[in-house]
Amino acid sequence: MESYSLSLLTKKLLESGLTLVNSQTLRSLLGIKNERTYYRIVKDFIKNNVLISIEKNKYSITGKSINTFEIANFLYQPSYVSLETALNHWGVLSQFPFEITNITSKKSVKKNIDGKIYSYNHIAPKYFGMFTKKNNILIALPEKALFDQLYLASKGLKSINFDEYDFKKISKNIFFDICHQLKADQSLMNLVKNLK
Repeated sequence: MESYSLSLLTKKLLESGLTLVNSQTLRSLLGIKNERTYYRIVKDFIKNNVLISIEKNKYSITGKSINTFEIANFLYQPSYVSLETALNHWGVLSQFPFEITNITSKKSVKKNIDGKIYSYNHIAPKYFGMFTKKNNILIALPEKALFDQLYLASKGLKSINFDEYDFKKISKNIFFDICHQLKADQSLMNLVKNLK
């Protein structure tokens, strides 16, 4: 049976620079081969407040500052922060959304983590993308977040109230380039008439 020093493993974990880890990454980082030993150590980490279980096989490292957007990217992959949350982040939408809204190429899902809702909205794979990595967070550019919002609204999956948006924060040239590049369908383009 493998034997490990919990204090040395804790030091290794804290020095890794990671804030969030899944089981595969954690196991590799710690170099633990035996499954029973690994789960015993994870249990000890949680008991000693070294790790906090976010959901099955996903953990945050205690004492590390974690942004909700970082958690959003981590919980369900591939995904990026978009829609109302990204539009609020970029100053296009003044109201802060109740949920942390994301786009995924996988099926739509909602997750409740410590009372905070993370929603992941499916978008066709050809529309998935055009995000930036900002402070280790994948977030849609403002124009792409608007495209995503309008796309889902055109499918009846989201609502949009144009009076709540500050379109001065959107580059219309970039937005229409995105519509052209992604070959936006007519139902989306009908909604876009309000922007011209």
